[in-house]
Amino acid sequence: MAPRRAIEREFGVPFPGEIQPPEHWTQTALKRLPAEEPADWNAIFGRAAPLVLDLGCGNGRYLIGSALWRPDRNHLGIDVLPVVIRYATRRANQRALANIRFGVCDADSFLTRFVAPGSVQEIHLYHPQPYHDEAEADQRLVTPRFLARVHRALAPEGELYLQTDHPGYGQYMLETAREFFEFQQRADKWPDAPKGRTRREIIALRRGLEIFRGVGRPRPGLDEAALEELCARLPPPRFALDRRVAELDRWE
Repeated sequence: MAPRRAIEREFGVPFPGEIQPPEHWTQTALKRLPAEEPADWNAIFGRAAPLVLDLGCGNGRYLIGSALWRPDRNHLGIDVLPVVIRYATRRANQRALANIRFGVCDADSFLTRFVAPGSVQEIHLYHPQPYHDEAEADQRLVTPRFLARVHRALAPEGELYLQTDHPGYGQYMLETAREFFEFQQRADKWPDAPKGRTRREIIALRRGLEIFRGVGRPRPGLDEAALEELCARLPPPRFALDRRVAELDRWE
């Protein structure tokens, strides 16, 4: 009888995939960011395949699941926190995945430096930090300038996935993303992960928080001049803070 392979759980929810025997483990960490800008991701993965990019990937729950279910795609996770990237790479290594890489970088710099125009099939951004202190509001990631960078990075039929449990941020994302993307809010849970695609979503759902979810494709006909006009015209992310979300952020 073959030995049972270990299954990890997070708040009672199984983490995608099974831990494989050590002799099958892979190496999924980008020990250093590419020297060339923009990067040749097909060369880094050793094959040509559509690229799925998770910005602020955390411990890799969503991206690892996607890499397991969609072996025909390359998967790349970026987070500014080295500690969560260590968790993500360990889990991906233990699942013997060859179609996934993780690196440490902030999302805005990564899009600017390493992503060629039209080179990404999907960009995922789950629960970006809302920065409850108004003195830090300028650090909020989702701005018109950021969305313009995402628009440039995506292939014409590519998709942007956004999610947050902060109602003010969610409303801002919806209104602003619709200027750059054919963007639709999603009322239902993700069918692949009804208990949560990410650690944060699992916790938020258990606390009864409303989750904002949306998906969009780049609006055609937005050239550089049009993108710059939108960046100049649209407001920065300013919104009322939510006490319950702030308490969850402090707890995490």
